[in-house]
Amino acid sequence: MSNTRTINFGVIGAGAIGSIHARNIATRIAGANLVGVMDVNLEAAQKAAFGGAYATQDLDRLLGDPAIDAVLIASLTALHREHIQQATQAGKAIFCEKPVALDIHETRRVMQEVEEAKLPFQIGFQRRFDPGYAEVARLLRSGEMGKVEMFRSQSSDPKPAPEHYIASSGGIYIDSVIHDIDVARFMVGEITRVTALGRNPVDAVYDKYGDISISILTLEFENGAVGVIQNSRRTPHGYDLRCEVHCERGKLVTEDERETKLWRYDAHGIHGDYYYYFMQRFQDAYRIEVQAFVDGLLAGTPLQPNTHDAIESLRVAVAATKSLREARSVLIAEV
Repeated sequence: MSNTRTINFGVIGAGAIGSIHARNIATRIAGANLVGVMDVNLEAAQKAAFGGAYATQDLDRLLGDPAIDAVLIASLTALHREHIQQATQAGKAIFCEKPVALDIHETRRVMQEVEEAKLPFQIGFQRRFDPGYAEVARLLRSGEMGKVEMFRSQSSDPKPAPEHYIASSGGIYIDSVIHDIDVARFMVGEITRVTALGRNPVDAVYDKYGDISISILTLEFENGAVGVIQNSRRTPHGYDLRCEVHCERGKLVTEDERETKLWRYDAHGIHGDYYYYFMQRFQDAYRIEVQAFVDGLLAGTPLQPNTHDAIESLRVAVAATKSLREARSVLIAEV
């Protein structure tokens, strides 16, 4: 690393998530420094180049910069695999937003390349770093709640995505439900079988791409627990998210519906606001996950979630897609 106390970053992709990461690296993450931001849209890169970082459209310039120790990949999903491979060839530590690729075989291949190069790698499953989710996982691992018996997760977006996004997203399980899947693995353990049920009452554009807008996914875990994941592409009251785990000695629930921690009581009823979208709900988690990446690099300790998690959470999402299309339960071992 260029400095034992600082990790110098280059950010690839200056869209909404890339801009959040760039700002955090420049202003909110100890031991981190933003050196450059690359995007094919130079204006977007310039807007995200906080703290004196340079903006460029030239990926080779960013990856060839000897001052940069690590890259954060927040480009379009279709470009993740290519950008990981280029960053690997450049010898950079890598943080990549999920997924690595839409195809499980491509994901396995590129993760093997990273492992063979012995480069630090972290995949961007930010829910693991949300304080509520992290505390549930900690309590489950401590054993004080006893054996895990049931898991439930719900995630609902406020409105359908634009058509151009739907066309290249890989479908609801790879694009969205994969976060719930990763949480299930993080909290309960590996999954052995999934059964998917889905419909599309929200927007006909999903039918055009063989996708769905509401889903129920059941899970069977290696340790004997069972679970269910519920998702919708339309919740007019904003981003709706909660998780609960039933155990031998009780249950754990994490949810955080209101952006302003306030209830208003008046003659018209009880009122509260809400998080409109995941970027507001998980703003702290986005910072904490990159802080964990930086801390791990500086300490030389293993990073989590890693190449294994990138593969296994996608593997379950691919199995769920297969279950939906074939109208049957699918063993994860089939994928």
